[in-house]
Amino acid sequence: MPAQNTTPHVALLIETSRTYGRELLHGVRKYVTEQGPWSLFVESRSLQSPAPPWLPGWHGNGILTRSGSQAMVDAVKGARVPTVELRATRLKHSFPFVGVNNCSLGKLVAEHFLERGFRNFAVYQLGEEEYFQQRCENFVQTVADHGFEATSYHPRNRREQPTQWERAQQELADWIHALPKPVGVMACTDQLGFWLLDACKRCGASVPEEVAVVGVENDASLCTMASTPLSSVELNGTAIGYRAAELLDHLMQGGKPPKTPVLVEPLGIVTRLSSDIVAVDDPELAGALLFMREHACEGISVSDVLKAVAISRSSLERGLRQLLGRSPNQELIRLKLLRVEEMLTHTDLNLAAIATKCGFRRTQHLAETFRQWYGMPPGKFRLERKHATEV
Repeated sequence: MPAQNTTPHVALLIETSRTYGRELLHGVRKYVTEQGPWSLFVESRSLQSPAPPWLPGWHGNGILTRSGSQAMVDAVKGARVPTVELRATRLKHSFPFVGVNNCSLGKLVAEHFLERGFRNFAVYQLGEEEYFQQRCENFVQTVADHGFEATSYHPRNRREQPTQWERAQQELADWIHALPKPVGVMACTDQLGFWLLDACKRCGASVPEEVAVVGVENDASLCTMASTPLSSVELNGTAIGYRAAELLDHLMQGGKPPKTPVLVEPLGIVTRLSSDIVAVDDPELAGALLFMREHACEGISVSDVLKAVAISRSSLERGLRQLLGRSPNQELIRLKLLRVEEMLTHTDLNLAAIATKCGFRRTQHLAETFRQWYGMPPGKFRLERKHATEV
């Protein structure tokens, strides 16, 4: 008689339509490669996709799911196998949850704006989902802890599929137009951030000088397609997927579920042009900062800034030190290193190519400057970031 096959059969009911879902799947794949094998069911899905029709009578071993509806939850319950939920939700179930720490996330975005000198704040959210509430509440609370208030925008349409696109965008543009400026706005997803930036363009609000925006999820397609590249919180989906697979394995072997949710900290904010600004009322100083931000990676000097903007060297020096605690030259270096950090994290380019793209004349100069600012060489930084994103 042939030996019984003990390979676990696991259904992955996770959307493939968004960056976050694909990162979760990558984390699951990493766990299975290390600890498997598992027989995996995977299909192209959106968050709204129904459960597979065969699920109620399925004789599998476990499920990892991101449930978009109560019907989905009920179908998963019907399979009667160990299940881990990867979407924070108020839907009725008792599945253990693994996901991002949304409370840390809201605080992270608020501090991002506070560090840039903003005194006006707002948040754009949809629906009544638990994760929206957590992000919003902790953003608002962090702002309040520093003595400020945040305005919240709740459109009449509560879903990410507006029935009247032009009307929805006009209402959003009207809200933006009425906000006190400069203002830092957290959009609770990158989709909302993308729409927010379009609405800014419609009402003539400059980004990031008048309205700075940070989204959530770091969906590359949305962030880079936006009218102004969108800053966004990177969620560490790979680590979350790995931890979820680890927990499911534990449950399939008869282990007990955890008493509290398993929460993974977000990796941080990937800063792009939509929030790479300091809130400042002086138009000359604001112009100098804008020029520096747009041209720092071209290798410009402080003299180039003074030629482009009607401001004296002493005013620029004094203004930046009061506002940022840095000299103009230090700010140019910081802007270049932000781009270096992004390229070390998200590309495989060698250091010489990065130096050229970021305005450093010599690779050695980049390496020395990076070590001074970050306390480690670029190669070590890249390796640590790679480990952080891979669990």
